[in-house]
Amino acid sequence: MTRRRCTSRSPIGPNKSFIPGVELARAYYEEVVGGIVGDLPHSAAFLGYGSDVLGFDDARSTDHGWGPRLQVFVREGEEELLGRLERELPDDFRGWPTRYGWDDDRVVQRVEVHRLEDWLRQQLGFDPRAGITTRDWLTTPQQLLLEVTGAVFHDGLGELEPLRTALAWYPHDVWLWLIACQWRRIDQEEPFVGRTAEVGDELGSRVLAARLARDLIRLCLLLERRYAPYSKWLGTAFAQLEAAAEVGPALAAAVAATDFGAREHALVTAVEAVAARHNALGLTDPVDPTVRLFHSRPFRVLGSGRFVEACLARVEDAWLRSLPLVGGIDQISDSTDVLSEPQAARRLGGIYGDTLAW
Repeated sequence: MTRRRCTSRSPIGPNKSFIPGVELARAYYEEVVGGIVGDLPHSAAFLGYGSDVLGFDDARSTDHGWGPRLQVFVREGEEELLGRLERELPDDFRGWPTRYGWDDDRVVQRVEVHRLEDWLRQQLGFDPRAGITTRDWLTTPQQLLLEVTGAVFHDGLGELEPLRTALAWYPHDVWLWLIACQWRRIDQEEPFVGRTAEVGDELGSRVLAARLARDLIRLCLLLERRYAPYSKWLGTAFAQLEAAAEVGPALAAAVAATDFGAREHALVTAVEAVAARHNALGLTDPVDPTVRLFHSRPFRVLGSGRFVEACLARVEDAWLRSLPLVGGIDQISDSTDVLSEPQAARRLGGIYGDTLAW
């Protein structure tokens, strides 16, 4: 049988309505793939790379690396299912080719067949079903955690749902410590927006305001127990938070401000709102959420170090408390090559050496 082949393509046209990738994948499993797999014990899910796994895809996404796809997980020795799928999958599903490629990725059908342990080691660098250490949590990028906790369509092996529960969010002490480290980042730079403006470095002041805006966005995600996606989707994920309606306009004003007075006012509004939200969680003893002058200098800051100390006072894990406040891998590194490669991220775990003293 001749197979039609598709590479990168233009986004969908006006005569074809968009369907989110996760919905397409679910329908593909329920209407086609599940029937081919039959009674073979398996689990099926929509995990891994892509804006569609995160739920952020739109019509533009369909021009590149998008189409009917999912993962099927089987027991050892049952990988021959892949050959059956290759033989029996249709050429198209709901008007989309089932075999496609992009860039250097060759044209193939996109129903992956894996043993779960193999896929997890490739995706995370370890198998969390054997236990998740504190070091594992700190060295696993949040984007990769998002990619593992996507949609599950069928869990016949009984392993995907417990896995998603285990990876849904950080243990309490790790969460508190990461919040402390995020406040630490803010504490280290919040007075610099004013100081750079004072010496006429308008570009530097704007860059620092943008950095603080990003750090406050990431702090809001932490406070609402949401993993942060990589930079392309960070603002989109933030917009879905409860904090966005209150904090978002102030952050937008801070980034857009053309003078220091407006920039500082917007940052003050944002940081006081985030501080109040921190207190509302009851994770720490209450901390005064109002700004003050930075020592004797005329710059208004929260003094975020007070929130750092409040968090650390509640962290019970002695090893975490002994670490320098560098944070998890997403707080240490901004490198895509690190945050997209689990082994690279795990190698950086040496920074948490048991006898590290800074």
